[in-house]
Amino acid sequence: MSNENNQNKLKQIIDNLLLINLFTVIFFAIFFIFAIIMQLNGIFIFINFIQIVWNPLIVPLITILIFGALVNGINSWWRRKLLSQEEDI
Repeated sequence: MSNENNQNKLKQIIDNLLLINLFTVIFFAIFFIFAIIMQLNGIFIFINFIQIVWNPLIVPLITILIFGALVNGINSWWRRKLLSQEEDI
């Protein structure tokens, strides 16, 4: 029971971190659109900020988001495959 409880807690923590990551990526996407609009109006401070944080912050956040989605998809496919094999036996 303790092992299953620990797995559930770990899964919950990972799910929460991925959810925070998703909303952070959405925030930066909206901020990027805002920075482009401000650049068109002649204010370059926001687009300069995006350029500064792009490689050290935004790219890893997007990478984690894509990796998490892939792992989730592979995990759900694998579970469905195992369940269908168990039903055949």
